[in-house]
Amino acid sequence: MNTPFDPETKRPGLFARFRSSFLTGIVVIAPVGMTIWLIWTLMGWVDGFVLPLVPDRFNPEEYIGINLRGVGVIIFLLFTIFVGWVAKGLIGRSMIRFAESLVERMPVVRSIYSGVKQIAETVFAQSERSFEKACLIEYPRKGIWAIGFVSTVAKGEVRDRAQTSGELMSIFVPTTPNPTSGFLLYFPKEDVIELEMTVEDAAKLVISAGLVYPNDKVEAAKAAAAAKAGKS
Repeated sequence: MNTPFDPETKRPGLFARFRSSFLTGIVVIAPVGMTIWLIWTLMGWVDGFVLPLVPDRFNPEEYIGINLRGVGVIIFLLFTIFVGWVAKGLIGRSMIRFAESLVERMPVVRSIYSGVKQIAETVFAQSERSFEKACLIEYPRKGIWAIGFVSTVAKGEVRDRAQTSGELMSIFVPTTPNPTSGFLLYFPKEDVIELEMTVEDAAKLVISAGLVYPNDKVEAAKAAAAAKAGKS
């Protein structure tokens, strides 16, 4: 705390203020600029791949004389939606099963297809395979705590062969700063401390290496209740 006897704090000079404003501007502009650049580049890549496959009479460039970036993306989205709509029908499912049975007979193609399909289903499928809650576990040893995500309750052979009396939970422990990689560990339910924070807040905590803390709703509620009780 400053006292009347402390030396007077010098105000930053003009150059220091310019430098501070410049760095603040970079922090604001860089994420926006990089995002726009990545989207623009991706659109150009998709256009360059899709538009050569589109007949000239369906290409808007033939009528307006201008190469509109993003037309290929729109065509790709419409085509993908149409394929997905067909695949959900009875005929589409029958065609997919028949095509996959042919692929299963091709040694090299079979491995590539199954790998790509598994990745696509993991990344894009909207199913119940999302993490349920964030949790706190002791890992890699007692006394050291790590953030984890509750995946599912262990089933089948893993549950039957594990030497534990209670329920076993599968926990994904992410790495920092890349939470898409990590470890799948199984813990007894009594060793897993479920957190009040959301999965998104826990992911931000992991990505930022502990620098970005979510608002503690429980502590905030307690503080508000204590303040209210003090006024009454």
